[in-house]
Amino acid sequence: MSSTIRSDDDPVTATRRRFLTAGTAALGGAVVGAGAAAAETDNLPPNVPEWMKAPGEPTGGQLYGTPSPFEKGVVRNISTTLKQYISASSRSPLQDLDGIITPNGLFYERHHGGVPAIDPAQHRLMLHGLVERPLIFTIEDLRRFPSESRIHFLECSGNPGYSKPYGKTASDLVGLVSCAEWTGVSLKLVLQEAGLKPGAKWVVAEGADAAALTRSIPIEKCLEDAILVYSQNGERLRPQQGYPLRLFLPGFEGNMSVKWLRRLHVTAEPVYSREETSKYTDLLPDGTAREFSFYMEAKSIITRPSGGQRLSAPGFHEITGIAWSGHGKIARVEVSVDDGRSWQDARLQEPVLTRAFTRFRLPWQWDGKPAMIQSRAIDETGYVQPTLAELLAVRGENYFYHNNAIWPWRIDDNGEVTNALA
Repeated sequence: MSSTIRSDDDPVTATRRRFLTAGTAALGGAVVGAGAAAAETDNLPPNVPEWMKAPGEPTGGQLYGTPSPFEKGVVRNISTTLKQYISASSRSPLQDLDGIITPNGLFYERHHGGVPAIDPAQHRLMLHGLVERPLIFTIEDLRRFPSESRIHFLECSGNPGYSKPYGKTASDLVGLVSCAEWTGVSLKLVLQEAGLKPGAKWVVAEGADAAALTRSIPIEKCLEDAILVYSQNGERLRPQQGYPLRLFLPGFEGNMSVKWLRRLHVTAEPVYSREETSKYTDLLPDGTAREFSFYMEAKSIITRPSGGQRLSAPGFHEITGIAWSGHGKIARVEVSVDDGRSWQDARLQEPVLTRAFTRFRLPWQWDGKPAMIQSRAIDETGYVQPTLAELLAVRGENYFYHNNAIWPWRIDDNGEVTNALA
């Protein structure tokens, strides 16, 4: 093959070089830095790259597929300031992802009592309380029911907190959110199998982890769109995501989608567990407590360009990010490139689904001067994502959960992107 490669003096090669140079100029120099850095290697056109000169890895070389080693830096983000113990978390690398689906290996984690190793053959789901027929299900019993698959986001209500220090990257800030296709059985169908008694107003869900995490769920939500999930993105749940069975409540704060689900107790009242009294409840300025704050409000974040990244040169850059709302579909996303003085509509990438990530995009010509970029989401109810100052004015300094504020990024004249509120 090497004998067919044209020399640098060949007219065809010279013409191609002029075309590539012109193309780079048309992009406003946005790729000049990358090309210059690689110009000394022998793998660039018109040379034959090394990976074409020998057969690659055979099929079956990896029993479970893994990413390219060149993407080894795309991993979950574990906080260096938060002590990691059995009650811990890891964050999705949002700034490194495309589309709306989070791969299972990069889906955020939040655990309250470590990750149990559960044999699905020995796991049971007990359904009792205000039902006509108390039932105990094996995993296979549940898989005999009609199944359904839906794409939804899942978000921790502490994503992020209200107090400094704020994170540097999109992952640091709001990495406790991910989006997947969930497969399982409608909870409504299972409750109908047991038969609800009059007075059934709540379902208390309990996990089989060491914390026995317990949450009370309004019966209306259970009969609306709740799912008993056994698969995520086409494969069985990972242990960190609740294998072999979890509850999933689209649009509700993440800890309510109880993992390693072992018990559903139908009751007339909420149980007021630790996770809905001393935790996941907020103190308001007037001294009252805001509890049972189920829904995750409309939110968005620009993921590129975002904190920790650098624009290589002035010229064309696409601004892109994700938006989501626990109340339904995203109707619009507006982007400002002048510190909020003016806003323009971004393009929403299809599909736009209810209670799922929506990818947005805006073409932008950067003039090489300092800039402030930010996004705000508007959902189908008309709700508009607020600023951090607006939230704090209502909720006060003692608030912790449900921070859905607009987050601006500062771009310096050298192209470096940083958190504007840090």
